[in-house]
Amino acid sequence: MTDDVASMPAQALLTVEESYRADAAAAALGIPGERLMANAGAGVAREIQARWSPRPAAVLCGPGNNGGDGFVVARLLAEAGWPVRLALLGPRSALRGDAAVHAGRWSGPVEALAPDVLDGAALVVDALFGAGLARPLDGAALAMVEAVKARRLDCVAVDVPSGVHGDSGAVLGGAIPARLTVTFFRRKPGHVLLPGRVLAGEVAVADIGIPESVLDDIRPRQFENDPALWRDAWRWPQPGDHKYSRGHVIVVGGAHMTGAARLAARAAMRVGAGMVTIATPPEALPIYATAMPGVLTSPIARRADFVHMLDDARKRAILVGPGNGVSDATRAYALAALATRRPVVIDADGLTVFEGAADALGSAIRGPCVLTPHEGEFARLFDPAGDKLARACRAAAATGAVVLLKGADTVVAAPDGRAVIGTNAPPELATAGAGDVLAGFILGLVGQGMPPFAAAAAAVWLHGAAALSFGPGLVAEDLPDLLPRVLRELKSRFARA
Repeated sequence: MTDDVASMPAQALLTVEESYRADAAAAALGIPGERLMANAGAGVAREIQARWSPRPAAVLCGPGNNGGDGFVVARLLAEAGWPVRLALLGPRSALRGDAAVHAGRWSGPVEALAPDVLDGAALVVDALFGAGLARPLDGAALAMVEAVKARRLDCVAVDVPSGVHGDSGAVLGGAIPARLTVTFFRRKPGHVLLPGRVLAGEVAVADIGIPESVLDDIRPRQFENDPALWRDAWRWPQPGDHKYSRGHVIVVGGAHMTGAARLAARAAMRVGAGMVTIATPPEALPIYATAMPGVLTSPIARRADFVHMLDDARKRAILVGPGNGVSDATRAYALAALATRRPVVIDADGLTVFEGAADALGSAIRGPCVLTPHEGEFARLFDPAGDKLARACRAAAATGAVVLLKGADTVVAAPDGRAVIGTNAPPELATAGAGDVLAGFILGLVGQGMPPFAAAAAAVWLHGAAALSFGPGLVAEDLPDLLPRVLRELKSRFARA
């Protein structure tokens, strides 16, 4: 990888529309839909039998192709000796196409969809609605969802839990929490975005016979974050490196909340930056100088001091925002940093100072830039309407920056529409200062020459991996010093690949 995240098929996430295109492409290659449906149902049945011994099962089928998959599952489980009851939403005569074909191969009774089909069941197969559901569940479908939840039955979802939207992970009316979700060919964004990720439980991907080659035309733009995506952009230290070749980076430090900049600076050092300078108001300089002997300090009393400091072209990347305060000075420093056209990371107060002025921020972005808002900061700058993935992509396109929208399902979006979704962030990262460390990781990586999209994706993954390696009791100060172990494991992983 040179300037972007590689299109690694294993990490690709297909939108609902892209999934339909994959099915259509398979049909164009001569693979009938009836066979794809048979393979899908067989994949679900196989995953169920790998995890549960035979037990009474209720298979809930919807009126479309998801329900057709359910008929296949019911038939295969019954043939394997499982006691199966099948319930259908709507009349059997209304089924069409491949779903009707497979319904015709089911020789058992078809019951109306009602809660009493759950009586005696130890496992539920949810084949009501797939990822393309566009309206909230209601009526008999919603009543069944609520009945399964009330009985706390183990549930296996076909494609997605019914009621979860495949693109956004949002819940439409209601959804059954699944122990296992079996999807087909590739996962969808809704499997990794919240709350869909929690509701889906374990996600297994079944091969249903769609050739990998169909991705060449689809060219998916969404991926689950993984080192395989940014491996080619990663830069390990080389024998001829020195502190400047590894990147001299600048952290703008505040006069009062000094901990934020110190966390970011230490994170940048740990991730590999060759040198870190904290630019700070003169009155706070002694705090930074005595607390961090490995970090340089430079006093800046006004914007002109900062601009003069940036005249040194060896200063490769700049972080503005953590602990800086919401002030005219912070906005001036952000604009001065952006004017250099060097990589800039803007976080925290550096974002808040542009509240209601996202256009002004976007106009000032002239070079590589990463914006790292949490949800509150995002809402101050951008339109909060829509799902998380769509909002981040829209903001990236509007500003020309990489937008990293933080959370347990962090989204990193590039201006051209590509995005990665993080899945390895543990709840322990919900602690003050963790975002400052993340900003420092990004700074250190772009300072070493990593492209901003890849750097942001890598930083998110490293952040989560470091937190996972510690577990309960984590505080932000732990994160930078957890990184060396993560980097050793990453280097070993890359060597094996």
